Amino acid sequence: SFAIVGGGPTGVELAGAIAELKNYVLPKDYPELDFGKMKIRLYEASPRLLNGMSDKAGSEALRFLHKLGVEVHLQTRINDYDGETITVEDNSKIKCSNFIWTAGVAGRPVAGLKETDFGHANRIQVDAFNKLPAYPNIFALGDIAQMVTEDYPKGHPQVAQVAIQQAINLAKGLNQNKWTAFVYKNKGSMATIGRNMAVCDLPGIKMSGRTAWFLWLFVHLMAIVGVRNRLFIFFNWAQSYIWRDQSLRILIRPFKPSDK
Repeated sequence: SFAIVGGGPTGVELAGAIAELKNYVLPKDYPELDFGKMKIRLYEASPRLLNGMSDKAGSEALRFLHKLGVEVHLQTRINDYDGETITVEDNSKIKCSNFIWTAGVAGRPVAGLKETDFGHANRIQVDAFNKLPAYPNIFALGDIAQMVTEDYPKGHPQVAQVAIQQAINLAKGLNQNKWTAFVYKNKGSMATIGRNMAVCDLPGIKMSGRTAWFLWLFVHLMAIVGVRNRLFIFFNWAQSYIWRDQSLRILIRPFKPSDK
């Protein structure tokens, strides 16, 4: 069984992927095992999934996970894990050997910086140019930086697009001496839960289901470098979509006790 902590895009996508393996792939490879005993549990401390996305995306993701057989526990905080047992906030205990943390990350203090230079989760506080206000030549960007703005009072979301856009803006300032205040251009958010199951929040458009799933595939396919690579991956995806099978796997022969 698996326990996944964190109901953001990573946790939701991971829970859906493991559930699809349980439902469609693993029973073919290991028919001697009873996968009805395999539990997939997703824990989220807040009242809903996908907090960085719309309410519709969160409710649709919850519906998709239930459809795949994932146990979703909202408003449930994990207090401890000792390698074998999960301790929940109400002191209830659950046995689990596969524990996956996706509930976010925290930075580590840097020697030489003051405590006042750090914000929530030890993110380094920066100004609109990704510079530490008290230091003329120290910059931070991406997950480690906390840039407080009117739209993002707790700092920007810790996603790749923020880091990429901040890096481009900072590079212009350093290389061309063209310093402009950083403004995050949110191009939208996506999360895929399973086959024909995805949610998508684009500027002015919110969708879910098969349409969102194909859009997710298209966006990620276009992000791959090289036409030949795209074609190979497209054919692999098409094969997996039709036959629900994996081309690479490790098969373990079941143990049979000797008659001697």
